[in-house]
Amino acid sequence: MTEPVSMPPSTARDGRLSYAVFQLARVHRGHAAAMLRTMNLHPGQELLLMQLFDRDGQTQSELLDSVGLDHSTVSKSLRRMQDAGLLTREPAEHDRRVMVVRLTDAGRALREPIADMWRTLEELSVGDLTPEQIESFTRTASAIERSIRTRGRGAPSNE
Repeated sequence: MTEPVSMPPSTARDGRLSYAVFQLARVHRGHAAAMLRTMNLHPGQELLLMQLFDRDGQTQSELLDSVGLDHSTVSKSLRRMQDAGLLTREPAEHDRRVMVVRLTDAGRALREPIADMWRTLEELSVGDLTPEQIESFTRTASAIERSIRTRGRGAPSNE
């Protein structure tokens, strides 16, 4: 039995899809944050680690571009993660102003727990959806993201 869709506030009635996306993102992020807390991570830190799992030794700028967060957020996250012993940041040999980020053994040890977290979050998220519904939702979410990125240029960003 499916739950009834809650009605958005009257001011959001002309933005039902946007309100639904907001509600979904809020709930999803809340569950992810709770799962990350068990690993002593803050939301977004796992995204940086995942990029480093795929290619260790990236510059801070490369990480910034790959996760789509603002400079201060990434810098603060990397500093916290360095303090926690998950990674190191050292000046690049070719340019001392460029910081190269590398995982420590403690950081590498989080690869499987983070992969498990994403698997569990996926299982929670898809519930009773069919593979076709999952594929359709994924395509639709990508189309919405592209639309916002291309049509929303020039709009204020809070990243």
